[in-house]
Amino acid sequence: MWGKREDMLVHEESPYNAEPAGSALVDGEVTALDTFYCRNHGEIPDIPGKKWRLSVTGLVNHEQDFTLSDLESRFETRSLVATLQCAGNRRAGLIAVRDIPGEPWESGATSTAEWRGVRLSDVLSACGVRTDGPLHVEFTAPDVADEATPPQQYGSSIPLSKALSDEVLLAWEMNSEPLPRVHGGPVRVVVPGYIGARSVKWITGIKVQDHPSDNYFQSTVYHILPADADPDSARPGDGIPLSSVALNCDILEPADGATVPAGPLSVHGYALAGDGRGIARVDVSLDGGRTWAQAELAAEVSPWSWRRWSQVVDATPGPLTITARAWDTTAAMQPESAAQLWNPHGYVNNSWPSANLTVT
Repeated sequence: MWGKREDMLVHEESPYNAEPAGSALVDGEVTALDTFYCRNHGEIPDIPGKKWRLSVTGLVNHEQDFTLSDLESRFETRSLVATLQCAGNRRAGLIAVRDIPGEPWESGATSTAEWRGVRLSDVLSACGVRTDGPLHVEFTAPDVADEATPPQQYGSSIPLSKALSDEVLLAWEMNSEPLPRVHGGPVRVVVPGYIGARSVKWITGIKVQDHPSDNYFQSTVYHILPADADPDSARPGDGIPLSSVALNCDILEPADGATVPAGPLSVHGYALAGDGRGIARVDVSLDGGRTWAQAELAAEVSPWSWRRWSQVVDATPGPLTITARAWDTTAAMQPESAAQLWNPHGYVNNSWPSANLTVT
């Protein structure tokens, strides 16, 4: 389905929501198109590239419409390797603490691609964007989400200060291929360092305004609610709105529950820090966190992409639990327990990951 590998874990067929197994993410810094996770809230639009239009309005001196040809011919193109991570990544770990309605995302709602397009800042500058005050840039798209109250097109926003950063793109290529329809083709926003929900797909409208978007997915969803809150009664503005990705790491291989042979065992994973932060260290423990050894970090490919890590451990017969944790360049570390993070939307589980193995 949608050109994806047959072993994708499909949470929902319509709208299509699926993730790869962690082991599928081990090889390569960039995730193959047939492996990259999919998160959608509505049916996937079908917009031919020649008919696509982008309207820029609001607090700009010159409101303009752009075609894809306009973007390609008027602005400098650039490529950027960046990781996108769904806010619901690793929700299954929170569900294990206490039930949460919604898709039980595991470790695969994180993927990395090489994106190509133009800087959003260049397009906004061409429209004479105002910069007098704490403004916001709203993105709108044609996909309609029935889960919204009331049902509405998907939308989101980011602060203008982020929108004017060099890394934010209007992208029409992914891994040197035309942006697949399932990933937002013909054109999407890519907002590195922010949760995937802010990288709006099939974008058709941009509006500069003096407040965040009133869209359901900006004002109500993608907020961290208190543990005792009723998400069905949440009002716009309740909770903490999500923007930057939280520091996270995960064990991709071996998988939790696997049986492995005794002897040297290679452990592989990724670590990711949010907006403006890097990965400084990843530690691995075989004794529940009493002692730790530093994992080997792969070279940083991009300030906006994950860093791979690996560690060879001595696996002796019997049960074995491998635990990992990451530190970022501000010396922040992941929280230990998913129970500390439980929230009724099931977002931002960045607790220490573990793989419980049987060694034979």
